[in-house]
Amino acid sequence: MSRPRTSRRLALAVPAALGAFALTALPAFATSTPAQIATSKTNGVAYLKSLQAADGSYAGAGLSNEWAFSAFAAAGTAVVDVAPGGDTTKNARTVYRNLLSTPGWPSATPVVTDYERGTLNAYAAGIDPARVSDSRNLIANVYSYWQTAEAGYFGPSGNFNGTVFAALSLGGAKTQAGGTRIPQALTDSMVARIRANQHNDGGWTFSKAEGNPTALAAQGDVDMTGAAMAALCVSGVPNTDPDVVQGKNFLKGRLATTGAFNSLYGVNTSSNGWGVAGLNACGINPQTGDFLTPSGKTPIDFLIANQFNPAGGFKYKPADTTPTAYASIDALRAVVGGGFTTAPPVPVTPGAPQWVSAGSFTAGTATKLALTVDDGAGGLKVCSVAFTPTGTTTTLGDVLNAAAGGATPAGCVTSVTPSSGTGTITAVNGKANSGSNTWKVSVDGSAFAGAARNKVINVGDTIALRWGA
Repeated sequence: MSRPRTSRRLALAVPAALGAFALTALPAFATSTPAQIATSKTNGVAYLKSLQAADGSYAGAGLSNEWAFSAFAAAGTAVVDVAPGGDTTKNARTVYRNLLSTPGWPSATPVVTDYERGTLNAYAAGIDPARVSDSRNLIANVYSYWQTAEAGYFGPSGNFNGTVFAALSLGGAKTQAGGTRIPQALTDSMVARIRANQHNDGGWTFSKAEGNPTALAAQGDVDMTGAAMAALCVSGVPNTDPDVVQGKNFLKGRLATTGAFNSLYGVNTSSNGWGVAGLNACGINPQTGDFLTPSGKTPIDFLIANQFNPAGGFKYKPADTTPTAYASIDALRAVVGGGFTTAPPVPVTPGAPQWVSAGSFTAGTATKLALTVDDGAGGLKVCSVAFTPTGTTTTLGDVLNAAAGGATPAGCVTSVTPSSGTGTITAVNGKANSGSNTWKVSVDGSAFAGAARNKVINVGDTIALRWGA
């Protein structure tokens, strides 16, 4: 997603003193041993902690090191436990949550990948992405980029990575209870677009290929193939699915004898990290079978061979003499078995909860909610609903009324019957209840039940309306 390439990665190189440590010798075993992986994890986590600014921040201008949160979580380190000099008032989670809650974040001209990045890393940090604050709902922010004319895409369809990372963030960032918060119809629409963009060689790239024979015939990209495989698998597609298998075979075909993937951008640890993250997310072992080379090397071997120890950072390219932040994040996340996000570990800081989230609306404070409307005949509408609550909770009827005039994209809700009161909803967008086929509602992935205007809606609820039996 909005991936930087060599020049921007190298701009993040840490002081050369950290790169002066000798690289460890190549593993003598056919695969990296648990002990070698444990050492890599310990040193890698220490390096990522060294990236924290004195004020506790990881995010900033340009390429953001907040991706470290996904690596920390995969490595079993709670982001709230990461604090400069042990000052828990500046812990990385609190500082990041405050940043996300700022009205001006991420910028004056945001793109969908900004919110997807925020969702994945907030989740890994133990911040409920739908309830960052009483005014910040990252799930609703992502919903606002739904492409009505090209259902299933998020953000401009030409920038296909926006759709892949929509699937990764909406499917990967579970509820605090561990459930999927979005409806199956939305998942299915994204999965269909990801499948349609798979190249003939089994890979994917960052650009749209659907419907373009020339683009589909072009070579895939290791990085995006890993991300697209992960997006399919977090969406519930099994690793035996033909498209996932083709993606795996594409990665296998790009594997060099050293365990590196031959990427479109040359051999590098970030591409290896993304490829391995895709395998990890799909439950495919990157150290056996198809990913063990004739010389006894694996993609994990390549990553560990390019780590500085004991400093813990990773090179971007094998010839580099200093580590880079982004390559280190990508590599460590892959080495420890992570995909593109991971549920937050239980903190060790006394009194620190595993999750933080807004508990209620604040009357008079503008906010947003994520809404889908499924007419049961393939007409799925997705939007972010902007409104200003008058109390600590609201109702489904008030949300639908607000959607009629304040939804992005527009047209999610054009009419609701009844338009006031507290009773059962009998029609939405002109489609009326008929026998056992009625309008039903689900919140945060709960079972669908009869929709009534007086149903209580809480801060951050992800709302799905569906017509059917």
